[in-house]
Amino acid sequence: MQTANSTDEKRQFIENYLSLPSEIILLVNNLFPRTQKMKKLLLFSVMLAVVLSSSAQESFMVKTETRYWDDSKTFAGYTLFGTRGTTYLIDLEGHVIHTWNIGTNPRFTEAGTLLDAVGGNPSNQNFWTELDWNGNVVWQYAETRSLYHGHHDFAKIYNPKLGDSTFIYISNKDLTAQQCLDAGCDPANNYNGAQMDAIVEVDMQGNIVWEWCFFDHVVQDIDPTKPTYGIIANTPGKINLNLRGNPVKSDWMHCNSLDYNQTLDLIVINSVHGEFYVIDHGTTFVPNNPVGSIALAAGSLGDFKYRFGDPAKYNQGDPPSVLDNWEKATAGNKQLGGSHNIQWIRTGLPGEGNFLVFNNAQNLFELTPQSYIIEINPFLNSSGINTGNFVNPPSAGYNIVNSPDANLMKERKNVSKQIVWRYSSKNNTSFFSTIGSGAQRLPNGNTLVCSMNDGHFFEVAPADTSIVWEYFNPMTRNGIKTIKSDNYPTYNGVFRAYRYAGDHPALAGRDLTPGATMTGNIPDYLTPVDLTLATTSAIQNVTVSGGQTECYDATQTITVAGGGTTFVVQNNGSATFISGHNILFRTGVKVKPGGYMIGYITTSGEYCAAQSSSMATTISEDDEHEMKIGSTAFSVYPNPTPGSVTLETNGIGLSEMTIAKIYSAQGVLLLSFTMTGSRQYRFSLDDLPAGLYVIRVISGGKAETIKLLKIN
Repeated sequence: MQTANSTDEKRQFIENYLSLPSEIILLVNNLFPRTQKMKKLLLFSVMLAVVLSSSAQESFMVKTETRYWDDSKTFAGYTLFGTRGTTYLIDLEGHVIHTWNIGTNPRFTEAGTLLDAVGGNPSNQNFWTELDWNGNVVWQYAETRSLYHGHHDFAKIYNPKLGDSTFIYISNKDLTAQQCLDAGCDPANNYNGAQMDAIVEVDMQGNIVWEWCFFDHVVQDIDPTKPTYGIIANTPGKINLNLRGNPVKSDWMHCNSLDYNQTLDLIVINSVHGEFYVIDHGTTFVPNNPVGSIALAAGSLGDFKYRFGDPAKYNQGDPPSVLDNWEKATAGNKQLGGSHNIQWIRTGLPGEGNFLVFNNAQNLFELTPQSYIIEINPFLNSSGINTGNFVNPPSAGYNIVNSPDANLMKERKNVSKQIVWRYSSKNNTSFFSTIGSGAQRLPNGNTLVCSMNDGHFFEVAPADTSIVWEYFNPMTRNGIKTIKSDNYPTYNGVFRAYRYAGDHPALAGRDLTPGATMTGNIPDYLTPVDLTLATTSAIQNVTVSGGQTECYDATQTITVAGGGTTFVVQNNGSATFISGHNILFRTGVKVKPGGYMIGYITTSGEYCAAQSSSMATTISEDDEHEMKIGSTAFSVYPNPTPGSVTLETNGIGLSEMTIAKIYSAQGVLLLSFTMTGSRQYRFSLDDLPAGLYVIRVISGGKAETIKLLKIN
């Protein structure tokens, strides 16, 4: 037990561990100046109520890592992302489960491996590697041809015609100026350094087995002597070589994502200029005949089967433009701008077979720019009927959509009738990324979004587009930060993020024990309780008599006594306080020997009506007693503790397996045990130093966190 002359050391110790505001320290000192035990108990109780929150709204200072979690609505699993050369696998609280020493654009494969590009820059990659759980190289491939320059996206696929896995990737292919002129490019322009994107497929032995290139599928309307001559509007299956204001040049298409549909044997590829294109892989691939396959892909069978995003590029729609009143503009029929991460929604998921794309949207001439997630059914006609075949988007038509709020300062716009779901934040400053980014449809119908500019991940529920999980990447150009301050885009950027269930082949059978968070801080995030209508309660001039049981609750703050008022608990009286945020004990609180008082910070939204009066524990000014601090489902006592601790379940069925894990303040796992058939488990911290510890209790598929303070 610490002596009275160590009061300053104790105060400093608690402040360092709990980061408690000095006003609260002073409040507790004034409340019980003579009683060190009571002071420590109340100090810890008040600390449990302190929540530092920040939001994704316009802000110069944003707290990183998990900011919000509604565990009843999220898709349970683990989030994978790469940043600054490291790949992280985290749980929903932000604990690091595993890392790999690579981190460009990583993803798991169905073989249970990690696939990524080497180098850390998604825009420039010529070497790819596949790693196992322990970081050992399973497979690797390098593009060594001098005319090819890999970049942005890649995928490991199963080629049904080959009967084996293959690897596809995007690569810029160098063109000579003469090739461009021979194809029909406008001779008024300079084509030195020109490039067009290609898709390359290699087998697991590194042999090129198929290749497709945009340059083989072009049309122009300025030189009828060229074989590429045609009417642009009648040739939507080819790219116009002479787009107004955008002649062929280096990285002309800047394609940034691709996906493969094994059922249809099709590939889709997306250009940052606001279009994606569907290509027939199946009818252009000949097994064991790369030359024949490449020839077929270069012919008419390789023309686009479908394209979406900007019909003005093939003269079937209006381009964006400034209106006669030059303070206003229109997007015309353009649907996508700066888009990324095109994909088919996988079989078995809500929306299966539709396209999902991250629409960065900075090139849509909107007066108030913001990003969107868009889901597209390419088979819909103008009547909204699913035809089972690709329908040219201009033929499907458009809905004229007004801005949902006048303060967004948006003009009416044409929205394709093939768009079946669209998400954007209500406030444009909450979600907008000018570069990178991605989205993923989850098995429960939610959509996981990665907004690259701010390293911002969030999960959106489909029905009401509510946010059910939110996270900010703490890794920046200047190292790991607890607070992200104002900086230029991608300061803490993440190109993409993925969510995987625990039974994914890469995770099944692995040790998924949570480690520390990336910052080393204990997870501190908002829950649905914090979003309820805040109520406060002031409890003043109350005496709880012997035999009397009282419960006081508020969703926000309970203030007890203060301002010259009192709150007294007599012998055998019982008082319980349940708050969703804060409990403040002011001067005037007094608990007589034999009186009972409990304080709870609820995370489940259950208040007095759900509590049992039998869970009180005696505390008094004259004797050293125990106070239970915990959630509504679990209690830990004594807390603070000199060493011996009891973990007790409150209302959890004995048949349910409950796992408890004890972590240091730095997130290091120290102890783990299972409770089955018992409501209590006793353990000891005798061999551990004084300080703050965290107990994570997992039961019935849900997890709760309780803070525990050990004292000398």
